Amino acid sequence: MLHLRIIVPNDRTKAVVQLLESTVGTTHLVVLEGASREPFGDVVMCDFAREAGDELLGRLRDLEVDHVGSIAVTNIDLMLSSRADAAEKAAPGASADAVIWEQLTDATHEESTLSFTYGAFMVLATAIAACGVVLDNAILIVGAMAVGPEFGPLAGFCTAMVQRAPKLAARSMLALLAGFAMAILATTVFSEGMDALGLFSKEKLDAERPQTSFIWQPDLFSFVVALLAGMAGMLSLTSSKSGALVGVAISVTTIPAAANAAVALAYGEVAQMGGSIAQLLLNLFGIIMAGTFTLYAQKTLWSTKRGRWQRAPKL
Repeated sequence: MLHLRIIVPNDRTKAVVQLLESTVGTTHLVVLEGASREPFGDVVMCDFAREAGDELLGRLRDLEVDHVGSIAVTNIDLMLSSRADAAEKAAPGASADAVIWEQLTDATHEESTLSFTYGAFMVLATAIAACGVVLDNAILIVGAMAVGPEFGPLAGFCTAMVQRAPKLAARSMLALLAGFAMAILATTVFSEGMDALGLFSKEKLDAERPQTSFIWQPDLFSFVVALLAGMAGMLSLTSSKSGALVGVAISVTTIPAAANAAVALAYGEVAQMGGSIAQLLLNLFGIIMAGTFTLYAQKTLWSTKRGRWQRAPKL
């Protein structure tokens, strides 16, 4: 269940209350008249099934509540209520399948913003992967994949494609491209420094690397894995199963490919650098294609439930 808190001017409270009462999946409706001071108005609260979220928020925005007041949604970790159980059963569909597009757009907006923290994680993850590449250490490669924040802007771009949000698409692509460019440049300098300390060497990079050579040798299998990871990643975001996102993060060769390109660039290994960049672009394309397709499929599936959210009027 989710909790909804609305601040609304007095002249629109009746319309909001009627909307909440008529929407399947809502319960525990509370109206506090004149409780809000800034902005002045009433406070309306209720609990609702996640399945009803997208429809309910869309209709509240149609009433322009977000412009004249505010709409806040929070997750309820524990709810002990027979009425809540009944509301969830009445809502069509399954909670795990429900997509709240406003929530998804807001989350991906945050994750796809080019910031100092995002850039720092990109550089650190790529530097860790560079150590894994030179040492042919799969554990370091997996660690770098888990640290990398690149799935945020990838998810933001997929969401923007489905929601037709050009500003979000531009912001996400900027964060993605600038982040990788920054990470590769910084890791190239890092590699040269490690070489000066005698910790990296061209011989180690050129040596047989059974655990990490796949990073700069893209093939069809790499693309298939990227497609599967893109689908899993979007499903984990839309169903709020964040634990699955960790598995997605360590299954795709994006950060390691950038790291291998950086180390190869430091030693002038054109073949390895080209293969690494190809691997990186292949995986990014696969994730974006699969993620966008998954969101379109979810949107189409959920659109079949339109018109089933209207509760019969009380007599």
